[in-house]
Amino acid sequence: MRQIPIEAIVEAARHVYQAAVRTPLIRLDLPFDAAGAAPDLSTDLSADLSTEARFAKVEVYLKLESLQPIGSFKIRGAWNAVRQLSPSQLREGVWTVSAGNAAQGVAFAARRAGTRCSVMVIETAPDTKLRAIETLGATIVRASYDECWKTVESHGSPRMRGHFIHPFDDDRFIAGNGTAGLEILEDLPDVDAVVAALGGGGLLAGVGTVLRARAPGVRIYAAEPETAAPLKLSLTKGEACRFDAWQPSFVDGAGGKSVLPTMWPLLKEIITDSIVMPLDEIAAAMRHAADRVHVIAEGAAGTAIAAALSGRCGQGKIVAVVSGGNIDLSKFAHVVGAA
Repeated sequence: MRQIPIEAIVEAARHVYQAAVRTPLIRLDLPFDAAGAAPDLSTDLSADLSTEARFAKVEVYLKLESLQPIGSFKIRGAWNAVRQLSPSQLREGVWTVSAGNAAQGVAFAARRAGTRCSVMVIETAPDTKLRAIETLGATIVRASYDECWKTVESHGSPRMRGHFIHPFDDDRFIAGNGTAGLEILEDLPDVDAVVAALGGGGLLAGVGTVLRARAPGVRIYAAEPETAAPLKLSLTKGEACRFDAWQPSFVDGAGGKSVLPTMWPLLKEIITDSIVMPLDEIAAAMRHAADRVHVIAEGAAGTAIAAALSGRCGQGKIVAVVSGGNIDLSKFAHVVGAA
């Protein structure tokens, strides 16, 4: 049974702020009706906010990991993994595989550690992420989604050289991610539920480990787009599954093709359920966050916000982790209909 010790996350918190920052938790006011039901996200969410009863049953908070130096939570795990490498491993250089955010995290950590970095990048990665990776000094190796996912599954590639930093299936990376969970409990001790997008599961595994250890009554939800929901399928079947109906979408940082068998033991013990969201509701949630609190959320983060808005996380205080904000502004405008 694979487990991440809470002690490893506490230890990570002693070092993670050498690279990451402590991000804020902000309230997102929502027009819930008196029965606690969520609105239809395809409608105007700014309408009819006069009744206090609309906010009586649900409070939604945003954990703004989009404010990290690289615009994503990945800096937490990346730094915790890279900082623990031996001098000989650092001399080899490091590499990772990523849609963009883990690439930036590992590149940032490598530069801070004084080692070189290369990244196998999914060919659909947005220009914003590619430019950021290059600015951080990493070498980009482009690859198809299938090649990248095979690399994720096999933990290696004959095309790459150096020490491999897995973007999520690595205990040190997961422990670093978990430091966000410590911050959530510090800022909102009476939190009732936390929801975060699932790509590979490293964020949920880390934050979930903290919550299970220190606040076991908190509900923990994954959020997946309808085009890529392997965890929901896995939870239904009781085993790690491949999602054969996978399709690409603007949600490029979440929704893999499968749940890795090595991640399944962690996720099945931590996750309350996976909430699968339609793309139009994700887009509406992204617009709502921008309209109300001026937060630019990329597709994966929007999936978590949409799940929090859906009413399917239950009642009480719900935290949606805004896992990243790295999206081209022109693409964001197109997705949310603000062109």
